[in-house]
Amino acid sequence: MNARIGVLNISDRASAGVYEDTPGQTCVALLKEWLTTPFETEYRVVPDDQAVIAAELRRMADEVGCCLVVTTGGTGPAPRDVTPEATAKVCEKMLPGFGEQMRSVSLRYVPTAILSRQTAGVRGRTLIVNLPGRPKAIRENLEAVFPAIPYCIDLIGGPRLESDAVRMPVFRPKSG
Repeated sequence: MNARIGVLNISDRASAGVYEDTPGQTCVALLKEWLTTPFETEYRVVPDDQAVIAAELRRMADEVGCCLVVTTGGTGPAPRDVTPEATAKVCEKMLPGFGEQMRSVSLRYVPTAILSRQTAGVRGRTLIVNLPGRPKAIRENLEAVFPAIPYCIDLIGGPRLESDAVRMPVFRPKSG
C-alpha cells in the first residue's frame, strides 16, 4: 500500500477559481522530485475559513490516513489568514521548531518573514506542516524542514518515507 500525502491549498481566490492553484502544484512537484517511496496524493483547495480548514485537516488525517499533510497559504497576519489556528485546533502536539526554522530561512530572502506564522503539529499518525502561499517561498521553506519530516513520521508511527539522497537528503539518527 502506498503512503498517502495530503496537499491542502488555502486560498479564497483559488478556491473560487479566480486564479490557478500553483502553490499546491508546487508542493506536489517537490514531493515527486524528492521522494522515492511511492505515494498517493490527496489534494484539495479550500477558502480561508478556519472551520473548513480544520474539517479538511481532520478528514485527511482520520479518514484518508495521510501520513503527511502540507498546507499552503493563510499563514500571514491578515484577518483571513487562519491556517495556523486551524492546525492548532486539530493537533494533539505542536512542533514549533518547524516554524522557527522556516522563518529563519525566509529571513535570508525577505525581511517580512517575521510576519509569517507557519507551524507544524501532529494529529494521530499525521504530521501537518503549514507552508507559505508563494511557490518560491514554498520551495525555500520545504527544503529547510523536509530533512526532518521522514524521521518525524517514523516517530509517530507512519510509513517509512525514503528520499533521493542527492536531491533531498533526510536525517535519521544512527541506531544503537
